[in-house]
Amino acid sequence: MYIKGTYWNNYIGDTDDSLTLAVYLADKRKENIALTEIFSDIGLEKLNGNFRQHEEPLTVGLTNHESDYEEPYVEFYFAIDLITDLAALLLECRVNGSVSVCEMAGDDLETEVPDICITATAEEHKLINKALIDFISEPFSYDVSEIQPEEDILELAKICETLRNELYGQ
Repeated sequence: MYIKGTYWNNYIGDTDDSLTLAVYLADKRKENIALTEIFSDIGLEKLNGNFRQHEEPLTVGLTNHESDYEEPYVEFYFAIDLITDLAALLLECRVNGSVSVCEMAGDDLETEVPDICITATAEEHKLINKALIDFISEPFSYDVSEIQPEEDILELAKICETLRNELYGQ
């Protein structure tokens, strides 16, 4: 994976929300997934581009319920974790044409699933870019900063800046 080490498993892709995203993507059992579908399924579109704080976890139902979760749905706790993960996955898809869900989940995914390609419209890319810029400039405005040490949030912001520059340029 192109993003492994530089982004994935380096503050991005190593949260509980990242594993939940891998379970969700594996459950889709599709080779092509539009970012619109991901936003709609998870409820990110309801946040209207404000990924800083939200009261309730974002939830999505699983259709091919083959996970260790007791209920046939999963919860995401920090929208910005999803945005950074999705930005890294979009970069992986741009560079390699697809991403291995099995590789992104490590040893935590029990079944083999096809590699996926996440596609995004120009508007969705603008939204991801805007969210990354906002996080980079105001990382302590995000709910994830309440549970992470200050130095980790600052490091994540630096990594997001590098990711954003690689994905969208200066």
